[in-house]
Amino acid sequence: MAALGGLKKKRRIQIIAIAVVALTLATALVGYALRDGINYFRAPSEVVSEPPGPGETFRIGGLVEDGSLQRGQGGVVRFRVTDGGASVPVVFRGVLPDLFAENQGMVGTGKYIDGTFEASEILAKHDETYMPKEVVDALKDQGVYREPDAAEGNR
Repeated sequence: MAALGGLKKKRRIQIIAIAVVALTLATALVGYALRDGINYFRAPSEVVSEPPGPGETFRIGGLVEDGSLQRGQGGVVRFRVTDGGASVPVVFRGVLPDLFAENQGMVGTGKYIDGTFEASEILAKHDETYMPKEVVDALKDQGVYREPDAAEGNR
């Protein structure tokens, strides 16, 4: 009988060990699958103070700095995005949204390489409800956030 109890205990330990290994493997696979789908948001001040690695894809948002928009050959657009505390140069190859303009909010997805944010996607806001909460908070902290006009909100 003692041998039978030892076998049951050994079998229980094996099942628990297999379950732990399976759970660890499943967690690792989910993390691996989501690695490209998770884009952390950063304000320009955060990018300047703690630059992300060159391989990290993230979102940046703020206002397009006045006088910084330059359109080049082959659809290359350069500008600076600011939150009032710092500004980051951005380069984008492609067609910008119709609502994209200087002194307007934007959110970009891309990578920070050699001091420049290389955007793969640019979104332009049409009112303050489009701007991520993190951008609004950063702009308010810097004292440059503008409340939307009642007329703008009704468009």
